Amino acid sequence: MTYADIHWAVLPDRGGHEQRGRRPVIIWQDTVGFPGLPTILVIPLTSRLDTLRFPGTLLVQPTALNALQSASVALVFQLGASDIRRIERRIGKLDDADLLRIQALARRLQALP
Repeated sequence: MTYADIHWAVLPDRGGHEQRGRRPVIIWQDTVGFPGLPTILVIPLTSRLDTLRFPGTLLVQPTALNALQSASVALVFQLGASDIRRIERRIGKLDDADLLRIQALARRLQALP
């Protein structure tokens, strides 16, 4: 499991507007520099294209590298921690262009330079 990989995960119901259930997520944490942590930062993905109406989202098209089955929306505004035990098998990895777009949006959301 490494940064920018896409994995299946089972996200718990937190009683709010957060994504839940079994879905693809983008691993958004340096797992090499921070090994052994019990949680991992993830960005949930959804195939519901209507979520593009929210700021903090980006469209990710399926490619051979990411192995997504359909166009998906990266819900960058829902970046959060998940118990590592909820992360399942690897699907693929973000393409460089999508990674750069999501990095830029994540920086803007967090007011980072």
